[in-house]
Order: sequence, then structure tokens, then C-alpha cells
Amino acid sequence: MKKLLKVAGALALSALAFSSCGSSGKKTLEVFSTKPESISTLKEFAEQFAKERNDGTVVTVVSPADAGTVLRARLAKNDIPDVIMMGGDSNYTEFGSSGVLMDLTETDFINNVQENYLKMLYDINADKSKKAFAIPYATNASGVLYNKALFRKAGVSIPETWTDFMSAIAKLKKAGIQPFELTFLDSWTCLPPWNSMAPVIAPENFTEDRRNGKTTFAATHKEVLEKYLTILKNSQGSDFMGTSYDEGNKKFAQGEAAMMINGNWAIPEFIKNNPDIEVDLFAFPSTDNAAKNTVTSGIDVCIAISAKTKQAELAKDFAAFLVRKDIAQQYVNEQFAFSAVKDVKQNNKTVEGVKATIAAGRVSDFPDHYYPSGYDLATVLSKFALNYANGVDDAKNIAETLAECDAQYDAVNDR
Repeated sequence: MKKLLKVAGALALSALAFSSCGSSGKKTLEVFSTKPESISTLKEFAEQFAKERNDGTVVTVVSPADAGTVLRARLAKNDIPDVIMMGGDSNYTEFGSSGVLMDLTETDFINNVQENYLKMLYDINADKSKKAFAIPYATNASGVLYNKALFRKAGVSIPETWTDFMSAIAKLKKAGIQPFELTFLDSWTCLPPWNSMAPVIAPENFTEDRRNGKTTFAATHKEVLEKYLTILKNSQGSDFMGTSYDEGNKKFAQGEAAMMINGNWAIPEFIKNNPDIEVDLFAFPSTDNAAKNTVTSGIDVCIAISAKTKQAELAKDFAAFLVRKDIAQQYVNEQFAFSAVKDVKQNNKTVEGVKATIAAGRVSDFPDHYYPSGYDLATVLSKFALNYANGVDDAKNIAETLAECDAQYDAVNDR
């Protein structure tokens, strides 16, 4: 999940240790999670794993604020956690290619995982090899979250094409309903509109061609930003730059807007603020070709093991435990995620709208997972949105933003 936590003391660790025995000489395993939201669930799993083994095993779950920075600092000191639960993004690419992570390709438990999510990992390997330096575990879905009651009030049905989308926006406005709530005070929330449109609108081989210097954002992503501006123009006005994720979630939950472009991870926040909200999710209709439009779904959490761990077999046993169907089902239920584990389903009615799309294979990975480490697209898009709010000419804003995309990409692309 792209959700950032503003927690004081970025280097402070929250560690929870569990064991079934108080004697000395126990086997110990450290599990490092980059997703602090999952700490309570991982606590349960650590406790259950130790209980099932009944051999004095101790599992310590570490979930720091600013996890990426903490993990890099630890790697620099050669202090590598036994198990690392991380996103399937450029950090995975970097760590896997540098020999930090164990190759799990030949493990038995990899067979519990859906092939399409394994392919996502293969695609972001530095050499594109079919090697799994982690096991895909939890996945997510991003698109258009919508208030079903407000759609009914305006007589709007789920749009499947861009033209339908524009018609839906017009109907909502005619009914006096704000189409979009944006929360760009938190810059990471600038990413979902891009991540929804870019995989569909950009050329199919863009990621590889851009990495090899054969194309540019300027040559391929103009339409993405033109449509992005449409979203900005139909939100809460210039105030979107001053609205935080938490504040926007509250406003959306109370019915102040019909749509929000984000992922399934936001739904529990809506329900916390309004248990009666009728919310669902649909694929962002990026183009007028309905069959081409996709749900953005990627690997939110994968399970990696240190190549240098002294507890290799114990770490693999814990990974096998996590991908067990009953444990994986508990994870998606408690964390409101989707699963990369075979036959594990997310059955919550609030994501009913994307089930058929996902089942039909109309899924794209988050494109920013394929950009080089250090490429700060969120900041670029935040500046783009701020320029619009400050009245910068649209054509000028688009051209300058795409030029900045290319300049930043080239600065960190080591191919």
C-alpha cells in the first residue's frame, strides 16, 4: 500500500516477541515488516507459529516508521532481518539483484502462489529472470472508489469508458454533487490517478523502452496528464492541495463527494468514519475501449528471506506457514487486502465492483513499481497539481511536468 504514516521518531522500532517457552537456547527469528498497519495481524501469526512448533521458537516482529530508510540503514550495517515483508517495487528489485535476498524459486511453498503475481516479480527483476527472491503474498486494487447512494441519487451507472466517465461527472454536477474528493496534502495520493491511467494509455513496451533510453515520458504520457487535469477540475477546487488523506477520507465517508481515486486500503478508513456508507470500487475508465481498461493491482506485501540468515530453515518454515490457505485468508480478512495465494478470496461486498474485472484478467501492475529507486514521481505530480491550483497554463504545465519526469528518471536510471 502506498499509505505513509506520519510517526515521530522514524528510527524507533516497535518490536513484539512471542514464544511458547521461557527457557534459554531457543531458536529466534526476526520478521521485518514495511507495513506497520499489519502489525497486529503479524503478532497473531507469530504467536500461532510458535505455538504450533512448540519447541521454544521466538518470533520477533519489527515494524518501524519510515521502514525503507530503516531497512537500508540496517543493510548498510550488514544487519539484515531474517524475514523481510516488503512491497513488490523498486526496493525488491534492488535488494534481489544485489544478492541480499535468498532465491526461493525452488521452494515447495511457491506453488501456493498465483502465477500472474509471480510474473509481476519476474518482470521487476533487474535481469528479468524467472527467479523469485520473494514470495508474493498480499495484493491490492486501485481504481475509482464511489459512493453508491450518491450515484443512485444522480442516476449514474458505473462508467466503463472515458466518455461514460465524463457523462457521469456531468450528471453528478447537475445533481449538485461534488464528483471527486482529492487529498493531495499527502503527496502519495497524487499517484493513484497516474497509476490507473499510465499502464493503459502508454505504449505496451514503455517501461522497458524508457529504461533503455528508447522513448520518453514527454513522447508518450501527454494524454495521461490531460485526463489528470480533468480530475483536478472536477474536485473540491484548489482546496485539494490542503486536504489530507485522513481529512478527505472523513469528508468522503460523510458523502461530501461521489468518488475518490485510490485503493481498497482506504475503505476501512471510510467505514471507521461512517459504518453505514455504501462504497464500492470500479476500474478507472482510462480510454473509450472498455476491454482495454484495467484495475491497477500489485504486490502490496511479499515475503523475502535474507540470503545470510542463520535460521534459513526456520525462515522458510515461517514463509510456508504464512502462505497456508487458512493463514492467508485470515490476513486478507483482517487487512482488507487481496491475496496472491491460490484460492484465497476477498469476499467483502465493498469491492464487489472489481471482482469480475480481476477475474477476467484485466489487471495492470502499479507502473511506479517499475521506475528506478529514487525516482520521486509523487513529488513531480504534487507540483503538477499545485501548478494547476495556482493557475499555470495547462499546456505549459503538462510540458514542464513531463520534462521533469524525464529529467528525474534519467538522473537515477542506472539500467
